[in-house]
Amino acid sequence: MMLPTGTGKSICYQLAGYYLEGLAIIVSPLLSLMQDQVEQMKMKGEKRVVALNSFLSYEEKQAVLSQLSAYHYLFVSPEMLQQEQVLAALKQQKIALFVVDEAHCISQWGYDFRPDYLSLGAVRAALADPVTMALTATATAAVRKDIVTKLQLNQDHFKEWIYSIDRPNIALSTQIFQTQKEKEAALIETVRLQKKPGIIYFSSKKKAEEIAALLAKELQIKVAAYHGDVEAMDRMKLQQQFLHDDIELICATSAFGMGINKGNIRFVLHYHLPSNIEAYLQEIGRAGRDGGPSIAYLFYQKGDEQIHHQLRENELPEDDLLEMAYQNGITAIEEQVNEVQYRFVKNQLNQGISLADAKKQRNELIGKKKKQLNEMLDYIQTAQCKRAELLKHFGEELKQQLENCCQSCGINLTEYQEKERVIQEKTQEENADWQAYLLKMFNLC
Repeated sequence: MMLPTGTGKSICYQLAGYYLEGLAIIVSPLLSLMQDQVEQMKMKGEKRVVALNSFLSYEEKQAVLSQLSAYHYLFVSPEMLQQEQVLAALKQQKIALFVVDEAHCISQWGYDFRPDYLSLGAVRAALADPVTMALTATATAAVRKDIVTKLQLNQDHFKEWIYSIDRPNIALSTQIFQTQKEKEAALIETVRLQKKPGIIYFSSKKKAEEIAALLAKELQIKVAAYHGDVEAMDRMKLQQQFLHDDIELICATSAFGMGINKGNIRFVLHYHLPSNIEAYLQEIGRAGRDGGPSIAYLFYQKGDEQIHHQLRENELPEDDLLEMAYQNGITAIEEQVNEVQYRFVKNQLNQGISLADAKKQRNELIGKKKKQLNEMLDYIQTAQCKRAELLKHFGEELKQQLENCCQSCGINLTEYQEKERVIQEKTQEENADWQAYLLKMFNLC
């Protein structure tokens, strides 16, 4: 099932699980996403829900596994399903529903390929092929086909529900800058005027920290930085503060926001170039979930793409690391590779893929990422309707022209600005200079 971000994928499995007898397993890619969904369900009155993940101590995990029959919804990562003890415990239960959230992660052609997701077809088989639901917001036809294959779904018995990726209430603004100074000045002014709360996305953890500090100083607003180097418990705290409007602006890397059920986000701004159209759509879809007017800003400075070139070079293993792993085993490279490289090599070895084919697959993935980045650059630079370009990427056509559509078609920015707040701030600044204020009162200036 493909539904645009923010239109209710979670309710699909929650409602189905409610009417089915047995345990509903929801495979989820992020700890923060699991925790948020568990808390949301508990707040709505469903107490038979738990997440089995690394946040739990050994004793807590054992307690959950020994009491699985007491739960109706179990959130779990694909990595956790690889543990023999976990799979053995699940085999003893009646599985009502097997849900794969963010299902594009299964496909090597998806924008966030996770090799551990490839095992889910075998897990389904081990659990006697339960009723399965695969959910995503951004999957092209090729990715959807790959999902069906990798999950080992019966080609004659599965059904697809594909909905438009369009979110008409989100205006699409792109701005191109020549210098870093211009970009930062525009950012400060945009955030000052823009209705909040909002999210600003970065490709750099360091830059997220720097801009959060800059905006806090310049605008006196409640802003925080969120990225992978922030401690897990602190990330959860920041997430909850944002959900409850204690923080009005988050400067984040791409992990923030997935599954966040916050309806009043008025804008999403990309300070750095997204790596591909699918990720871009996923992230801007976190705005305007309440249906209100919202806007997605995309700031681009020539050369921003270099960040992604550098990330791509470090993301997949080079020939020497692959050859070492194939000759001496995965342990030979453990201290020389990052987590993504390790997962890639481990998957190749576990699947019995030859060294030559492993190199070929790596090169294909690198080529795919280059193609995706070029598509993103084309989107920024096109003078055509940007909404139509996004729709075309997913095989859709624009059916009607919107009043506030995109940068190419025209946007009335005043609809998205906090006019009263800006006027109030300006008055406060004037009042702070009492001499100028007195002169103004007596018409002497």
